[in-house]
Amino acid sequence: MEENKRVLAVVIGFFILIAVIIAVYYLFIREKGEEMPKVPEVVEEAVIPVESEEPEEELIKPIEVLKVELDESDKLMRKLAAELSSRPELAKWLLTKDIIRKFVAAVDNIANGQSPRKNIDFFNPGKFFPLKKEGVCYLDPAGFKRYSPVANVFVSLDSEGCIRLYKQLKSALQEAYKDLGYPDKDFNITLFQAIDELMKVPVIEEDVALEEKLMSYVMVDPELEKMSEAQKHLFRMGPVNIRKIKTKLKELESIFKKGLN
Repeated sequence: MEENKRVLAVVIGFFILIAVIIAVYYLFIREKGEEMPKVPEVVEEAVIPVESEEPEEELIKPIEVLKVELDESDKLMRKLAAELSSRPELAKWLLTKDIIRKFVAAVDNIANGQSPRKNIDFFNPGKFFPLKKEGVCYLDPAGFKRYSPVANVFVSLDSEGCIRLYKQLKSALQEAYKDLGYPDKDFNITLFQAIDELMKVPVIEEDVALEEKLMSYVMVDPELEKMSEAQKHLFRMGPVNIRKIKTKLKELESIFKKGLN
């Protein structure tokens, strides 16, 4: 089923997206927080020992934005992204070309509810096979395991490293977004739209019935079938992998908020 193979090839793009989106969340809060009183003022009132200031000073230390030539950025991207996780799968997936441009295009697709499959060409866990019981087709829970490597790579990502990487590449990401046809729109906004789109995906424990069409399968439940293409990509990963992603997101959010208080 060619359609289902392409569906499977999309999901890694979602995970890369989700890691960077949390970095953007931190960036927005960080930029607003710059107007708040400086750390030394709080230290004087609370008489906090000097050594306790070091973690906060490290968190607010400015990160230098890298000057990146988009058409020559793949080598640098592989090096920086590889530092986020020691898992070999990540390095293998990043052998694709035009990483930044494809990432930006995939984010834009997801933000608009569209499938980003044309921009994701580096992940193919295998063919899709439905589970048949008593003449009815279902999403096969055993098939969800094909997505586990992606979920495990995402969980392994260094949270603070995601923040650093996004801020280092902010200019390059914005440039790629401009080249995509958005000269006046902030790429940060599109990232938030993408995460909002995906966070609406439900976690379903029960069997999900399918109906076979000419070249693919559709979900029998009309509420599930009316999800956007981007949402369906995440849904087909299965509840276990979706929970892993949400747990990681909560962890990241907690770290970022704690570091700003």
